[in-house]
Order: sequence, then C-alpha cells, then structure tokens
Amino acid sequence: MSYNKFEVFLRNTVFGKLVHYTSRGKFFKTNEEYEDYEIPSKYLNAQEPVLVDWDGEDDLQNPRNWPLPLKLFFAFLASFICFSVYIASAIYTPGIEMVKKDLNVNTTVATLPLALFVVGYGTGPLLFGPLTENPKIGRMPVYFGTTFIFMILQIPTALVKNITGFCILRFLAGFFAAAPIGIGPAAICDVLTIPYGPIGIGFWSISAVGGPAFGPIIGSVLTVKESWRWGFWFLLILNGFTLLCMTFFFPESYEKALFYKKAMILKTKTGNENITSRGEIELSEMNRIEVIKDTLWRPIEMTMKEPVVLLIHMYISLMYAIMYLWFEAFPIVFQQTKHFTLVTMGLAYLSSFIGNMIGAMIYLPWTYKIHTRKAIVNQEVQPEIFLPMTIVGSIFMPVGIFIFAWTSSPDINWFPPMIGVAIFNIGGFMVFQCLFNYLGLSFPRYMASAFSGNACMRSIISGVLALFGHFMFNNLGSKRFPVGWGSTILGFCTAGMIAIPVLFYLNGPKLRARSKYAGFDMDDKVEEVHEPFDEESKKVDDLESV
Repeated sequence: MSYNKFEVFLRNTVFGKLVHYTSRGKFFKTNEEYEDYEIPSKYLNAQEPVLVDWDGEDDLQNPRNWPLPLKLFFAFLASFICFSVYIASAIYTPGIEMVKKDLNVNTTVATLPLALFVVGYGTGPLLFGPLTENPKIGRMPVYFGTTFIFMILQIPTALVKNITGFCILRFLAGFFAAAPIGIGPAAICDVLTIPYGPIGIGFWSISAVGGPAFGPIIGSVLTVKESWRWGFWFLLILNGFTLLCMTFFFPESYEKALFYKKAMILKTKTGNENITSRGEIELSEMNRIEVIKDTLWRPIEMTMKEPVVLLIHMYISLMYAIMYLWFEAFPIVFQQTKHFTLVTMGLAYLSSFIGNMIGAMIYLPWTYKIHTRKAIVNQEVQPEIFLPMTIVGSIFMPVGIFIFAWTSSPDINWFPPMIGVAIFNIGGFMVFQCLFNYLGLSFPRYMASAFSGNACMRSIISGVLALFGHFMFNNLGSKRFPVGWGSTILGFCTAGMIAIPVLFYLNGPKLRARSKYAGFDMDDKVEEVHEPFDEESKKVDDLESV
C-alpha cells in the first residue's frame, strides 16, 4: 500500500474527504480501499458477527499511533479552536457603556447578552456531546459545522440594532460555541494513551481559561479604536482563519466513527454482512427513549441523587460565578477607582491568565507524578489521589478573593488587587482540574452525563449571577472599598466550600460505594450487551476500559 503518515492524517479531514469524493475514491484512500490490501481471514470467513479492529498494534489509522508531531499539532489546533470561540464570552464587555447608549438600555440589560452566551454554552453539550459520540457522525463534522455556524452568527451580531436581537444572537452563539468548548477534552483523549489524558486536558484547559481573559483585552482595544461592534468582526476573521486550519489539519479522531467507516468499507469489499463494529451494534440497540434518557435525564438524575456530583457541581459553579462577577468588579476597581483607561483596564484581566498559568505549572508535573507514572505501569489509581491538591487550591481561592476585596481602594496601589486575582486563579485552576479528574475516575461509565450536568449547572448559575453583580457591588460597597463587602461574601462562600474536598478525602470511598453510578463492571457489560461476539468483543471492551 502506497501511503505515508501525513496522508493518513489528512484523509479524514474536510479537505481529504472532499478530494476523495470529487476524485471518486482515487485519492486519500483508507487502507482497506487499496487494491493490494490483504483482508484478514477473520473478515473473509466469518459466519457469525465479527467486530472490526485495527490492523496490528502499529496501525497508523489508529489516532493513538500518529507520530508525536502530528499529535501535538492536533492538540494545539483543538486548543486554538476552543480559544477562538471562548474569547467571545466577554469580548464586548469593555464597551458596555457604548452598548447602553446605542441600544438604549440600562447596565443590567446590557449585561444580559453575556449571561445568555454563558447559558448557551452550558446547554449546548446536552445536544452536541451525544452527537459526537454517534459513530455515523463522529467529532469532526460537529466540530466543523458548529464552528462555521458560530462564525456566521458574528455578522448579524455586529450589525444588530436592538437588544432583543442582540440577546438572541448571543445565546445562539454560545449554544454553538459549546461544541468546540465541550468536545475538546474528548478529542484530546482520542489521540493520547490513557495515562497522559489528564496531562493533555490540563494543557488544553490553558486555552479554555485564556479565552475569557483575553476577550476583554481585545475588546477594549477595538472599542477604543472603533466601537464595541468591532469585537464581533474580529471574531468573524479569527474563526474564519480557524475554519481554514480545520479544513486541512483537523481529522476525525473518534475511534468508534473510524471503526464504523471501516466496517462499511469491508462489508462492501467482501460482501460479508457479518462484519460489524461496536458503534453499529450500539446504534441498532438504542431507541429514542433511551437516547432521550441518556442525553437529557441522566445528567439531571445524577445531580439530584448523587451527593458527590451535586457538591462538585456547586463548587465549580461558584468558581465560574466569581469569574463572571469580576467582569462587573474590574471596571469598578480599575477604571473608576484606579482611573485606568479602557485599554489598561483590559490588560488587568491578564492577571487571571497569569494565575491560571502558574496553577498549570503546579498541576501538570504533580499530576504526572501521582497519576501518569502509575498508570503507565498499570498501577491502580484511586480518585482520591487528586484531593490533596484540590484542598490546597481551595485554600488559595478565598485568600485571593479577600486580597482583591480589601486592596481595591483609591489609596492603595493597583498591583495588590491583581495579585489577589492571580492567587484566586492559581487555586481555581488546580481545583477545577482535580475535581474533574475526581469526577471522571469516580463515574467512568457515566462520565459524559456527569460532565454535561456540570457544564449546564455552572453555566446557568454563573450566567444568572452575572446579572446581579452590578447591584451587589454598588449596594454593598463604600467609597474607600467599592467591592470590599461584595467580594467578601464571595470569599466566605468559597472558604465554606473547602469542606467539600475535605469531605471527599475523608469519606470518598464510602460515598462512592453507596452510588449506583460509580464504578464500571466491564465483564457485566460484555455479557449483557455483546454476548454473541465473545473474544473480539472482549478485546474491544478491554481497550475501552483502559
């Protein structure tokens, strides 16, 4: 077979698929489509259903076998896609005064499009998560399609003349931004071996936290130079460039989708209808009621019935709420109190990004030591190993809030409030990553449901609370400490939340033992769902259980 590593990478991109289709299968063939491909005998002689698998441990069609430079480039592009849509969340906030004047609204209503964007990307995963896990669809079409729609939505948003249209467009933009934001960790894990999953997601998360931090910086410059509307023209250009990169360099990475396609090709080539894939089996066994239950009800049920899930959702929701409440606090502190210009106030948001970077520098080597090393040698890893760092991070957070609260005064230098913001974000990065790892390891079988429920809850709560930040700081503030008592309330709430990781550390195994969702009995699943496929089914199950 005449193909190289880069061709294997390109064949499942938008570009590769278009060329393959327009050339009628002449270019960018899969291995199975080459004339000299030797079809394994198990596919030729199968009298019973047989699952497709990779052609050996070094099969380059397996994304986990891509060369390291291609893996790194794929991970970087997934991160850049997330960044390019995430900066939209707060890009217009430096121009809120202009928005109020242009659209004839008050401060609360002018903040509503920010809240609706956040709510949108919290509800989007409920739809797009299951879509990407459908083997007929896969990740790449959802990634590309939603990013394209997100890009197009920036045109009417930049031209909108009334607040109703602005709010609707912002909700829709957030809804479609949910796919590249929510699917990113799954796409990263598609190409990494299991021990390196938390490390890869940690690097990806830097782009996720960088988006909301850089959005106000870019927005402030564009607002001063042109108007608040130019932020959306910038998003149009940026995401146009992102789509161009995706066209050529973002292939399908979801294993079940790749196996589904392989099974269809081998069926056609051999005429053997017994060739199948895990995804095809799952599709045949699912009905609409089960799909609705898995997609919509299970995240809600887990939140209501699982104390571990509920408490983690509450904690992370509070963290997100503080981040978006600070979009109201920063103008009060740095523009009104410290007399920053609009652009320099935007630069103040860099303190949150710097804090997250420091948090990542602590989290990544520590996670490699306590998780990756053990997983490489197949040593059992319990979810509780992530809790010591969670506790440390949970102490950093209220400390940072209190520093920000009581140094935001006209007679105190501008630097201490930024230190407070950075300290909060150091702890926030550590807590967010560790609690997500704890959630994933505690509920491996229903990980998608747990994460979807978390995204929905944190986005709705933080989006709603963002509407009241202006009132909270103004009503509780004084001339000397304009955000002192408002931030102190948040600090006390965050300090109280320290009890959550401590509780998990002391009683985690007991709590998980009582849960009907925790744990995953792979042997039971093989016996119950895939009885007819014996050795081949167990082989795939073993791969998935890793």
